[in-house]
Amino acid sequence: MSLHFSLPTPLTYFASLVQSDDDFPVLEAAASLALDEEPSLDVQQVLDDVARLLKRIQGRLPSGADDLMRLATLTQVFYKEMGFGINANDYYAPENSYLHEVLRTRRGVPISLAVLWLELAQGLGLRAQGVSFPGHFLVKVTLERGLVVLDPLTGESLGIDDLAERLGPYRDTLRAAADADLDEGETPLGLYLQSCPSRDLLARMLRNLKEVFRAQEDWSRMLTVLDRLVVLLPETWSERRDRGLVLAELGRKPEALQDLHMYLQAERDAPDQKALRDRISQLSGL
Repeated sequence: MSLHFSLPTPLTYFASLVQSDDDFPVLEAAASLALDEEPSLDVQQVLDDVARLLKRIQGRLPSGADDLMRLATLTQVFYKEMGFGINANDYYAPENSYLHEVLRTRRGVPISLAVLWLELAQGLGLRAQGVSFPGHFLVKVTLERGLVVLDPLTGESLGIDDLAERLGPYRDTLRAAADADLDEGETPLGLYLQSCPSRDLLARMLRNLKEVFRAQEDWSRMLTVLDRLVVLLPETWSERRDRGLVLAELGRKPEALQDLHMYLQAERDAPDQKALRDRISQLSGL
């Protein structure tokens, strides 16, 4: 009797990684995003490359190095010696979100660089976390001497004035969303420096890719991203709605109708109900 084994698809592999919030494997899940583009990618090799980089940094630390020295050494190696930074020449390239490419070129965007930096910082025993700051993902480290907030593109430490300035363009929108009665110059910085859960960090990476492919009207590649978002955030119905609309663009009407009906049923007070019902009628030939 012969036995037949089938390898997991990139999506089923991803689903197995993100099914639980316990010990959420951020690095592995983030590295796996590139499997849709490169099915032969060795994700374990990406993890090994990061582990080697961590070992290199650890080798630079004297015994008993305090947290400030560990942070300074990480910054020195990651940014100054290895030259990790922004891909200014092609900021919206999808490769900026694929960790094996970021490791190869040492160029990325804030969220992808932050994933690598956080893995290294935590491997050094630093209390480092991501921050979903409006417009630009940040990282923070809680040291014995206090909190340090950094830009993952440069490793630059950001003070209160820097953060307030970065928050400025979003102040009106944030005030309206929070329904807060804030003075003109007031910025609720503490609210926007809270730790980003691992699942939300991964969702932000995927949404970056989603917007890249939306701008390119590359519906097939956008669909693979939306499949992952639906798996990652099964009760975020807007992602299922968007997947339905993309499926419609691809001519996959039965699947599109299923997603759109599910969205309408879950979000009965959504402002786009009428527009989506009209779209459903078009797809149904009514």
